[in-house]
Amino acid sequence: MDIVKEPKIDWLRKRWLFLGASLLLILAGMASIVTKGGLKMGVDFVGGTLVYARFKEEPSLDRIRGALAEGGLRAEGVTRFDDLSKNEVQIRLARIESEETADLILESDNIAQALRQEYDSDSQGEGRVDLNNVPRSVLSTRLQEWDPEGLREDSSVTDLSAHYQEVASRIVDLRTGAGLFGDYSELSEAGLGPDTVKVIEENSYLGNFVVLSVESVGPKVGQEMQERAWNAVFFSLLGILAYITIRFKFVHGLAAIAALFHDVLITVGALSLTDRELTLTVVAALLTLVGYSINDTIVVFDRLRENEVRMRRSSFYDRINASINQILNRTIMTSGSTFVALLALFLLGGPVLNSFSFALVIGIIVGTYSSIGVASPIVSGWHKFRESRRN
Repeated sequence: MDIVKEPKIDWLRKRWLFLGASLLLILAGMASIVTKGGLKMGVDFVGGTLVYARFKEEPSLDRIRGALAEGGLRAEGVTRFDDLSKNEVQIRLARIESEETADLILESDNIAQALRQEYDSDSQGEGRVDLNNVPRSVLSTRLQEWDPEGLREDSSVTDLSAHYQEVASRIVDLRTGAGLFGDYSELSEAGLGPDTVKVIEENSYLGNFVVLSVESVGPKVGQEMQERAWNAVFFSLLGILAYITIRFKFVHGLAAIAALFHDVLITVGALSLTDRELTLTVVAALLTLVGYSINDTIVVFDRLRENEVRMRRSSFYDRINASINQILNRTIMTSGSTFVALLALFLLGGPVLNSFSFALVIGIIVGTYSSIGVASPIVSGWHKFRESRRN
């Protein structure tokens, strides 16, 4: 299927427009990085603790910051997360100096304790547990102590522990699906009777927030991850240079690497401009982009090599234009379908994949463009330079 019928576009004539636009985009991204004091690195690379929490009511960020400060915790960032209607907050604490696992666990426990002191201080009592945050194992132990179903005196029950482990699992699974409990009546959906719910209500309380997840990375691990990430990008580019040099010519390899640097710089600049963090998942997106972008460039170079035989009497300038035009429909269909899929992932994939899909959406656009607007003009310019030297 031909989307563009017999295209005869003079792409190289527009090379300075392409290169100028690329330069502006790169400079804009680099200016953003410099003015912000560098890239915004994720916890994966710099270490620290990320806590994701959901609140019953719309959370006040200033109140959360004040609660953390009162608890002796220095928050680098407290921001709303995901859809605002979900009342979710991301709390980022400064990296800690120790690498001990115990310290990382203590850090997250301190955050939960500070929030509990602020939001649930009136509900806490001796022996009462927060049903919205209590771990599965602790809840199981407490249920055995409370024995809300009165099974301790029932001789037919041979394993009280196993029974209440199963009940605790039903409650926690229900809580996970609901986000957090707003009322004890919801426990009926876990198959609990009124008498059982009443005993649980007497010995627990429903906290005003729930900790959804905690991510903690020590500084040494973060630094090691950072080094490995950059090594992965560097060696992948080196491998691509070697492959294209063997498969085509050395200048083709340099042009392809220049286009890949162009793609990565613009994508990283876009991350900075939109104030997104560079994380391991984003690095994975950059490596995916590198592989996808080089594929488009190789297709152009492969068609150029074929046209060196088919169009022997034509100028090198015309052969490059013809090569790009001949694969234009293929490029539109493959890149277009990939772009639509990634755009859907970006819009509907949720917060976890948002930065990953954003990097790929930007990368697909600039990667497709660079094969035409960057790599091809470099090869043409080099050939023109060689011809002038011969003359």
